[in-house]
Amino acid sequence: MKIAAGSGDAKRWQDLTDRVRQGDSSAEEELSMHFHPRIVAMAVVRLRDPEAARDIAQEALLAVLLALREGKLREPEKLSAFVSGTARNLVNNHFRSLREQPNPVALDPQTPSAVNLATEAELAEQRRTVRGALERIDPRDRVILLLTLVEGMNPREIAPRVGLSAENVRTRKMRAIRQVTQELQKLSRKKGQTPLSTETVS
Repeated sequence: MKIAAGSGDAKRWQDLTDRVRQGDSSAEEELSMHFHPRIVAMAVVRLRDPEAARDIAQEALLAVLLALREGKLREPEKLSAFVSGTARNLVNNHFRSLREQPNPVALDPQTPSAVNLATEAELAEQRRTVRGALERIDPRDRVILLLTLVEGMNPREIAPRVGLSAENVRTRKMRAIRQVTQELQKLSRKKGQTPLSTETVS
């Protein structure tokens, strides 16, 4: 199942990708508000599990945001397909994780052909790595990051929830993103794996 791209054209995605890479918080909020409900809807249909769907959306948005911040999306005009593919990979990985035996899971026709058992095993490890990185940052920063990515809230909306000014929320969110990126790199090196990447999705 493909996440609908709406009426946005290539120029919109190029502009949004550029703004996220430059650290524009409003672009991050726009990305979250546009794609979060679409990822959740797709994941709920596939998984029949709202809680797991919300987890998938959180992880997909974080992976996409980090990839954009690091300039890993080679074709920004394909942002919508990139988000969709990332979410589908995580959903497929969730299905595999539920099985005791590593039997193949039927992939939907939209899934890139490059996805295979080896890739899914890597995604499972990367998923654990993301969670480990989130657990290592300051609890309040983690809340700010998740409210941004999962709930699609902006700093002004988050501020009263965490008892800070909107400017402090904005600063702490940027710090949280940097810390998560650094933790992902450290955990990846420690485990001897390739740093988190969504480049397998086109």
